[in-house]
Amino acid sequence: MGEAIHLSHLERVRLIHAARKALDNARFIDFPIIMGTGAGSTRETIELGNEAAAAGADYAIVIASGYFAGALTRSALKAFFVEVAQKNPIPVMIYNFPGASGGIDLDSDLIVELAAECPNICGVKLTCGNVGKLTRIAEAVSDPAWAAKYPRKDPQSKFIVLGGFTDFLVPSTFVNGHGAITGLANVAPHTIVKVHQLSEASRKDLSFLPDAQHLQGVIARADYTIAKTSIAGTKHLLEKLYGYGGLPRKPLAPLDPAAAEAIWEHTHTQELVKLERQLSGKTV
Repeated sequence: MGEAIHLSHLERVRLIHAARKALDNARFIDFPIIMGTGAGSTRETIELGNEAAAAGADYAIVIASGYFAGALTRSALKAFFVEVAQKNPIPVMIYNFPGASGGIDLDSDLIVELAAECPNICGVKLTCGNVGKLTRIAEAVSDPAWAAKYPRKDPQSKFIVLGGFTDFLVPSTFVNGHGAITGLANVAPHTIVKVHQLSEASRKDLSFLPDAQHLQGVIARADYTIAKTSIAGTKHLLEKLYGYGGLPRKPLAPLDPAAAEAIWEHTHTQELVKLERQLSGKTV
């Protein structure tokens, strides 16, 4: 739920070990673990990447530090991601999230440059919500000539372009986007998987598109409404629906009782919950 920044090094390692053990025991042997390893300095970011790899993580997702955001020029940001990618034992995903990095917002040109110059950068997550940026990046990297000229370190892989919200999954699919990494998927996994499947099917058969658009509307409204309550709101909904979630780590504060009840009772939340229960086959 976006709280990697609040974890100690040891906690991150323990989480990766626990996740890998649980996945392997459930026979999800090939299910990848993506670990947030962004930190305040380049050195610590690289250190966290090495620790994550040793613990069993498959990918590192890296956000630029916003502490000195005003002093980080374009060249400094590029140098940061280049060095992190070169010195990381596992593939690195760029995490572009202005709201969590002091307003740093990597543009599409820089992201495509990094993709071309750094074969160990495997993709980007765009929590800037900029559909135009996603379109430009996806168009560039999906060109077969580009992919042939700039292969990944793993030649079987491709550079993937992901959203950070689920409110534009359908349009991103039609411009060669690859999906999303999103907190809302914790709340409604069946619904979000379904809209992704319908979106992909719609590219070959437009008869699937109306259903995809309907689900996208439900998801987009819920994503917009629930996101206003941030991590605390999503954790509250997880607790309400599934019995886990708990409180956010300080200094983030939990929702007060009135706000918690309001987000649960909100029409957009209840519409999503109803759909999720239908698709999951669970009535409670």
